[in-house]
Amino acid sequence: MLIKKLSPQGNINLPRRRFVTGVAAGSALIGLGISPAVVAETRIKQQSKILRGRQFDLTYSPIPVNFTGKNRFATAINGSVPAPTLRWKEGEEVTLNVTNHLAEDTSIHWHGIILPSSQDGVPNISEGFSGIKPSETFQYKFRVNQSGTYWYHSHSGFQEPTGAYGAIIIDPIEPEPFNYDRDYVVTLSDWSDEKPDNIYAKLKKLSHYYNYQERTVFDALSEVGEKGWDGFWSSRGMWNEMRMSDRDISDVTGYTYTYLMNGQTPEDNWTGIFKRGEKIRLRFINAAAMSFFDISIPGLKMTVVAADGQYVQPFSIDEFRLGVAETYDVIVEPSAEQAYSIFAQSIDRTGFSSGTLTPNAAMKAIPPAMDASPILGHGDMGMSMAGMDHGKMAGMDHSKMAGMDHSKMAGMDHSKMDHSGHDMSNMTPKPEYGSGKAGFGSNRPVIHKSTEFGPHVDMRADSPEYRIDDPGIGLRNNGRKVLTYADLRNLHKTPDPREPGREIDLHLTGNMSRYMWSMNGIKFAHAKPLKFKYGERLRINFINDTMMNHPMHLHGMWSDLETGDPDYIPRKHTVIVQPGSKASYLVTADAMGGWAFHCHLFFHMLGMFRKVEVS
Repeated sequence: MLIKKLSPQGNINLPRRRFVTGVAAGSALIGLGISPAVVAETRIKQQSKILRGRQFDLTYSPIPVNFTGKNRFATAINGSVPAPTLRWKEGEEVTLNVTNHLAEDTSIHWHGIILPSSQDGVPNISEGFSGIKPSETFQYKFRVNQSGTYWYHSHSGFQEPTGAYGAIIIDPIEPEPFNYDRDYVVTLSDWSDEKPDNIYAKLKKLSHYYNYQERTVFDALSEVGEKGWDGFWSSRGMWNEMRMSDRDISDVTGYTYTYLMNGQTPEDNWTGIFKRGEKIRLRFINAAAMSFFDISIPGLKMTVVAADGQYVQPFSIDEFRLGVAETYDVIVEPSAEQAYSIFAQSIDRTGFSSGTLTPNAAMKAIPPAMDASPILGHGDMGMSMAGMDHGKMAGMDHSKMAGMDHSKMAGMDHSKMDHSGHDMSNMTPKPEYGSGKAGFGSNRPVIHKSTEFGPHVDMRADSPEYRIDDPGIGLRNNGRKVLTYADLRNLHKTPDPREPGREIDLHLTGNMSRYMWSMNGIKFAHAKPLKFKYGERLRINFINDTMMNHPMHLHGMWSDLETGDPDYIPRKHTVIVQPGSKASYLVTADAMGGWAFHCHLFFHMLGMFRKVEVS
């Protein structure tokens, strides 16, 4: 670790928080009278800067930007947003000198990287690290023990949503298990002219401030016409009683956000070039503050080869949901001399980011129309189907039933099934999902403790279920093959096959009307650290008692997601927990020290956060 003072001339003094969340070099060039055509050509030739080697010098500074016609400041690393792509080599030691030219403390967290706690970059959580003061340089130094696609970002103040994020690519020691001809990073983010602290202040006053898709009188009249008054009041009663909305998908929407691809708007049109017949590797990173993206490339199948930097057994899809902080690597094989749209629509369908894969820089793909806005259902509220009048299910939208665990269909008369001709003498029954066995999730009953009934909680999921094979709201039965977590199987055998020695239940809780977020009804400021014993194998059980998707991120250790295959458990650093559902993963506590554990939605982590201590 190295800390040194900068000379007075090196310190740029600007008012605190004088930053916004994005930058587009093209916008500045257009403002100087350079034509859009020239800008597009320049961008194709000058993709995000890539820094290679073992030693890196990174500098924080505010830079002026004009992204939407309004002059703002962004928090930049080495003068760009996104920050430069860092390219490391597995097995090598890297040294990164981070210099702070801001008027406030800063930091860098290396997201998904397995390293010592002292190098993880979370102020007052990582061992011995309190942040990088203005005019100082902090030296990170650690050995790179993995390969794949990751990213880095500030873990201080409002710096990440104002531009402090960039990609990491780690080249493996061994040859990769697939081939490709070109390699592109596709970093998605959200940007607003509003300052993040102003956005947060608005959410605290009115949690649905940015939601312009609420129900109208015309929606109600249409529903009455379809279902009659009885059906209308039956379907609306639950929501009215809880004072909640079935259109509450995202806290912050396209009303204020512009969605970016590699720092460029859809109009700027980030472009990647290919030759017909080539295999193109696309490394998708969600570096957004608050936005989930549903990604497709119309006309092209995508072969998923890695999730959160780890190889998976390849499988083909048309679309996938990319939660905040997740990464996926896919390979596409364009077979035609045409431009293809890389299309990333926000989960609430209030906007999109897009770019073009093309054999010719003059060809631009036209993005498809966005899907209809999704609507939450009973299952997304964690409500059981038991007790419902199934005689009234004839007109139900059965797409809402995706993700049900049909292994729980107890009561079927299996004696009437013809098993003749099947030699079952050597068959070992496979445990049910939710049986408690390693890889199959917990069988513990959901218990709501008294702490979850305070002012921090305004709803509970009474009957949450595992929905590992559910693509999520807005993606069910849409006519496309959509990735689910059940599709993920690690390419290699599970490195730690032990059964969990204990389990920790974490209810993801909140009060939407007061915009308060917590775990087990307790916000971070009042919570005790979670204690892990070094070397133990434990299970983390999430119960999502809210209406929101939460991308949960554990620093320093892998999250071995339980999907029903104990032999090839996928390893992730960020796991989406769907509304009203459960999710479980196994953790090997092999990293001593203090670690952050939180929801990666930026305005949620202020309360939905814990410190983990491994000792």
